[in-house]
This record gives sequence, structure tokens and C-alpha cells, in this order.
Amino acid sequence: SQFFEGDSVTLSCEEDDSSAGWTLRRNASKGQRTQCGDVWGKAAGSSCNIDVFTHDSGVYWCESREGPISNMVNLTVTGGSVILQSPVLPVMEGDDVTLLCKNKTGPSNLPAAFYKDGIFIGNKSTGHMTIQHVSRSDEGLYKCDISGHGESPSSWITVTGDTLTCLSHLTVSPSSSQFFKGSLVTLHCEEDDGSARSSFSLWRNTSKKLMIQCGADFGIWSVSSCTMSYIYTWDSGVYWCESREGPISNMVNLTVTGGSVILQSPVLPVMEGDDVTLLCKTKTTPSNLPAAFYKDGSLIRKQPTGHMTIQHVSRSDEGLYKCDISGHGESPSSWITVTGTSQTSLHFDFTLIRYLVVFCPYFISTLIMVSLYRCRDTNPVTLTSPVFAPLTSFLTTLSLCLQFHHVRDFLPSFLPSCRSLLLWSIRLT
Repeated sequence: SQFFEGDSVTLSCEEDDSSAGWTLRRNASKGQRTQCGDVWGKAAGSSCNIDVFTHDSGVYWCESREGPISNMVNLTVTGGSVILQSPVLPVMEGDDVTLLCKNKTGPSNLPAAFYKDGIFIGNKSTGHMTIQHVSRSDEGLYKCDISGHGESPSSWITVTGDTLTCLSHLTVSPSSSQFFKGSLVTLHCEEDDGSARSSFSLWRNTSKKLMIQCGADFGIWSVSSCTMSYIYTWDSGVYWCESREGPISNMVNLTVTGGSVILQSPVLPVMEGDDVTLLCKTKTTPSNLPAAFYKDGSLIRKQPTGHMTIQHVSRSDEGLYKCDISGHGESPSSWITVTGTSQTSLHFDFTLIRYLVVFCPYFISTLIMVSLYRCRDTNPVTLTSPVFAPLTSFLTTLSLCLQFHHVRDFLPSFLPSCRSLLLWSIRLT
């Protein structure tokens, strides 16, 4: 996770089965949420090649057009002569972890001293130390020192459990991505089901400091919430939650300005088809002043009341937004992310259809055959329209359903026909 200035570093985005459609972004001291290939790095497919400098220190992650983000990677670039080579990704409990204290110009096997959370933990004659069968107690901030050469920066090592049981969520109150200096902001960590737990912690990367924790270096931490009672411009940065089980939450990018205008926009990604309202707000005067709104640097609309609604947002609405109030100034820019619709309910609908289409005809036809067999001597049945009418209705509906693209439109018409034919068959028995 540490590099010397001038090193060449490659970061790659990939899925379990693919590596297409990903974009690499970062938050560093030179800019927030910037993209590889724009002002830093060389993009090559889903990889990014960087010849690093100290200002490239920061947090890096991958995003896809469908909305998900990858794990975050914290990289530190130093102009000094000593680095600590340590795992850039979380390590599993029980694994062995090797730390290497490396000198830029001399041999890499010089004697070195190692520290955890500022406390000396051991001298190693060859410059590397192995922590065997790591546990949660080994998690912490590590650094090393080579006598006569200097000290490395510090790097955090995260230890995770055997399974990543749930994903946490980070919410912001008030719900905005921009704030005036002096505002009160609360960030809350919670699980998928909305519950909070004491094992959460909240972290951030800002231009002043990387990977610092609420309650220790900033804010007031209580159970699963972090309160910053008076925020400053240097509190601008990316925030996220972590749990002892390992998973990280969504990341939230907050901007604090000392100016007089902010753009209140969604702090979390918005779903395709939703309506999004942007509010251009001044610090001291009414918030309904006329404002001009911009996307990716181009004027898109002027609004007399200072707010603009984008109806039924699509992927093309994703971008960098800002606003301007004449005589008061311009807001900082904020990125709005638009994600695709949830795949869970669609998968459920298709699964339901598969079972209905396969099961219902066989079940109904079996009932019909049993009914005809029982009635063949006592009450002969002529297979004319009274019998075929519901069956024809069912088969027609089944045929039509296979041509439908929208599952939810099909289900209401399919189920009554299946139900009516089933009731008819039961009466026949």
C-alpha cells in the first residue's frame, strides 16, 4: 500500500467473471472523485497505469455503470527513502502476513524496527517481519524504521472474519453532499435491515489526512453515529463505514465550502426513473433566489426560484453539477450518480414464471385426465367447447405471456386464467 515517488503502479478493475464496463476513480489531495485518464493516469480498458507522485496518495476504487462500487484501496506515496510494504487488501483471520521495510536506494534486507499503533513491537535483522495466524487484535496502524535511513509512513492493516455477512450503509443528515462551513452534520452507519450495532466504525480520507477514524481524530462517535458539530473546509472528503466483520459501506463524498452558495443534491446514488431536485442555496439570504444550473460545465437551465427538478432521471443525467446565484457566487461541484433498477425483484418474477409455466400445465392436464377417467362409465364427457373453453383460454394466455417483455404486466393476466382452469378441473372431479 506504500510506494516511492516515481514508481509505476497499475490498478485493475474486474468482476468475478468479467473486467468490462468499470471506471477507476480516486480521492486524493489534488482532487475529489476524479477519474483515471482525465487529469491523472493512463486508462487502458479497465486498468489504470500511474507514475506516482506524493499528491497521488489517496483512496482508489472502481465504479460500474450499473452502480456498484468495488473495495477501496488506500495508497500512500512518499518522497522519503523508506516504505513499509504491507497488504493493500484486508487479510483473513488465520492467514500469515509479512511486512517488509524497504529502503529506496540501498539493500532491502537492512535491519528494521517495526511499530503498531505507535508502539514498538520488534526488531528484525533482515528487514521483514511475519505475523503468523493473524487475529482481530493484529488490526492496526503499522510503520517501520531503518536506522540511518528514516521512518516509513503508516499503513492500516485490516483483518476480516471468515465470511462477510452483511453490507453496511452510510447515511448523512441533513441529506446533502455540500455544506457551509460551521454546519452540523451527522453520519450514521447501519445494516441492510436498518439496525445499528456497536462494531461499526466511521472513517474518512481528506486532503489533510488519510484513513482517520471518527472519535479518535475528528467528530464525536456514539454507537453507530458520528456527529461533527462544526465542520470546516478541511473536513471535505470521502467517508465510509466499516464493521468488525469486514464489509465496507457505500462511500459518501462531502464538500464543505467557506463560500456563500452551495448546491443541495442527493448524497447517495439515485435510481433510474426517479425525480431529482437540486436546490441552489445561499448562506445568509432566502433560498429561493433565481439560480443558473450547470452540468459538466455547460449551462442547462435557469430557475427563478432557485431549485430545479430533473424528472425520470436516466444514465445520461449522471455528471458533475453546480449552480450560480448572481451577486452571491457559485457553488462547488458535486457528482450525481444514477444507478440501474434493482435486479432482485425481476429475478424473482422470472423464477415465478418458470415454475408457473412448467408446473401449471402439467398439474392441470393431470387433473383433467383423472377426471375424464373417473367419468368415462358413469357420465361420459364429450370434449366440446365447455371443456375446451377454459383450456383454450389458458393456452392462449400462456402463449401470449411468452411474448411479453414486462413480467409484471403479464402476471395479473396469467394467474386468473390458471386459477380458473384449476377450479374448473377440481369441480370436474
